[in-house]
Amino acid sequence: MYCVTLLTAPTTPVLEPALVENLRNAWGGGAVQWLMPDVAAEFEMHEVPSNRWDVWESLQSVGVDLVVQPSAGRRKKMLLADMDSTMIQQECIDELAAEAGVGPRVADITARAMNGELDFEGALIERVGLLKDLPVATIDHVLATRITHMPGGAALVATMKANGAYAALVSGGFTAFTEQVAAKLGFDENRANTLLADGDKLTGDVGRPILGKEAKVSALQQITARLGISEEDVLAVGDGANDLGMLSRVGLGVALHAKPSVQAQCDVRINHGDLTGLLFIQGYSVADFA
Repeated sequence: MYCVTLLTAPTTPVLEPALVENLRNAWGGGAVQWLMPDVAAEFEMHEVPSNRWDVWESLQSVGVDLVVQPSAGRRKKMLLADMDSTMIQQECIDELAAEAGVGPRVADITARAMNGELDFEGALIERVGLLKDLPVATIDHVLATRITHMPGGAALVATMKANGAYAALVSGGFTAFTEQVAAKLGFDENRANTLLADGDKLTGDVGRPILGKEAKVSALQQITARLGISEEDVLAVGDGANDLGMLSRVGLGVALHAKPSVQAQCDVRINHGDLTGLLFIQGYSVADFA
């Protein structure tokens, strides 16, 4: 059996019952279950429809995401999440660069790297180099004034943990940010790169080895082995090219508001919903949220 989930942004609930019923009828699905009124609904069917991606594209134009996945085992035992533009709404290095007066230059490199146009490690070294001599205190200033959590993140982590799951934040960004974000959202652990400093100023370099695409896969392997679970038991979420390694290996890999090149390689794409969408596609209703 397969589960079909339709969802939209909770802040602009546009999922009409008629739309859900029409799709269920067209695809010969089972009874509709509403997970949140006007926001998320699901039904089951026996096979994946041949016109799945045509329907997905048409629904995108009306602000609705469509996910089709096997029904069995969709509630996961571990959350493996990227941070920048995933658990938070910004790219930390871009915000630091804005404070350093090199914002546009760094943002351009970031965008190209996240879309897979540039080597991640080389792009990171180049961007960090532009932060040389930035006061270390700028990190706390950026955290306090520029960083906001992605809507639904706290509910996602709390609800999965309340149901026995483990939560790990694995970022190509920096520990100075992941440590605070992980603590506030309730993650069990976090991994990221280390910005190097000399006294009260950044040196313009980053600790080695650099945590990139392969390091995220290594984190997946190490943590699942430690927990005694399989990679199939994991939900991973990210938006950039450096997330593709982990997204392609896990049981449920979600491209969240992702770059075009990343979406093209992922079957589960959420462009309109927020992080609560990751609960809906596991079959949690809003009444189940912690």
